[in-house]
Amino acid sequence: MEIVTRFAPSPTGYIHIGNVRSAIYPYLLARQKNGKLILRIEDTDRARYVEGATELIEDTLDWLGLKWDEGPIVGGPNGPYFQSERMNIYHEWARKLIKAGRAYADPTTPEQIEQYRKQCNEDKIPFLYRNFRPKHTPEWQPGIPLRFKTEPKSYEWHDEVMGDMHTGPEVLDDIILIKKDGYPTYNFAHIVDDAEMGVTHVMRGVEYLSSTPNYLALYEALNIPRPKLVSLPHILAPQGNKKLGKRDGAKSVTEYRDDGVLPEAMLNYLACLGWNDGSEQEIYTKDELIKSFSLDRIQNSGARYDETKLLWMNGQWLRRIFDEQGPEALYTRTSGFWPETADNYDDAYKIKVLSIIYDRLKTLSDLRSMTTYFFSEPKIDLEFLITNKFVKKLSEAEIETLLKQTIAKLSSLKKWNADSLQTALNELLQETNKKPAELFSLIRIAISFAPFSPALNLTMEVLGREITLARLNAVARAI
Repeated sequence: MEIVTRFAPSPTGYIHIGNVRSAIYPYLLARQKNGKLILRIEDTDRARYVEGATELIEDTLDWLGLKWDEGPIVGGPNGPYFQSERMNIYHEWARKLIKAGRAYADPTTPEQIEQYRKQCNEDKIPFLYRNFRPKHTPEWQPGIPLRFKTEPKSYEWHDEVMGDMHTGPEVLDDIILIKKDGYPTYNFAHIVDDAEMGVTHVMRGVEYLSSTPNYLALYEALNIPRPKLVSLPHILAPQGNKKLGKRDGAKSVTEYRDDGVLPEAMLNYLACLGWNDGSEQEIYTKDELIKSFSLDRIQNSGARYDETKLLWMNGQWLRRIFDEQGPEALYTRTSGFWPETADNYDDAYKIKVLSIIYDRLKTLSDLRSMTTYFFSEPKIDLEFLITNKFVKKLSEAEIETLLKQTIAKLSSLKKWNADSLQTALNELLQETNKKPAELFSLIRIAISFAPFSPALNLTMEVLGREITLARLNAVARAI
């Protein structure tokens, strides 16, 4: 049997962390088993539909390298892949239920339903609509909701993550299949679509677990084989006390991309957020994830979201790309992340800067703040200089003397490269009898006025003889 999975998001706004993880696991399983991944856009909630959200979903999946085999753009034999274009299909399946006596048109007004709900609340009993099922129902037509006529009973099923499950008849109810506006509810549409498209594994958030008995009743009424059900645990807020939401600091996936998080790191992090292969490995390529993934290693408890871990992982991937694929490979990812003044410099120079700064980056956007002094003259800030925790041990006279000694030493160099610069710096330590933290902090701040910088000899090598000496002289004069 061919494995067919699906990712079925709603185009109702930005695509968040939880949405994306619900796409990653179906993708990994489909690729591992040489199956198919279907992208289906569940756009029947017209009140919440957001223009451009579908394109955002497609763009995000493409950025992460999660290619779908059927769906928008690529097409396929099971289209249309937008639920709003499948109305005739839902209505056809609805008529099957009506014909079998398992669905009915419901003329009850929302006000009357609310009255039933209040009555149950006063009687302190659960509200079940099937207990108020209308005795006389009209012929179903657009403008009247269509409800499922449930036959309450116990159900047992196996969830690939949660294990063996069972429930009693008390949770079964007459759920709405087709709304007043003619559009199907999620509860009905996804079951029809999965059946029509041959989906074998339904992966979705654990919040749908409580609705599963009603889904099982529909499978049964429609004579549809049950797919394998896979409930994905919640992604929890950093405190671990609730489901992750917009207010918990997690940004949309596109915001992380705009901040310079790599797709490899995002895929790696989210795949491991609620899954592991039993090893201590933390950094996985996409191919390694495909090879290692298994449903039985998805944890059944919530996974705490940790942005610090994501940024650490991104730093690991930045270094991995540089070390394994070379400076040019990482440089191609940096477009749009440099300071504006970097536009005046050629690629070769920026690659030199990247080569000495890359191992300090957490995200590519760090380039803007960490490399400014390579592309423009830093403003001399003597207060910043003399209050540095190492430089403040020196008097102004000592600072001036040390700067002049440094200028003299560096001016005498015949070769301006990292090795000769390091030799000169080591000789200066002996000649001045100063500690490395004191002397090197003074020189570093004088040429960068930045909170931190790469190794001093590498920084001076990239800046070049003329700029380095000019900056040291300018600070000496200012002192």
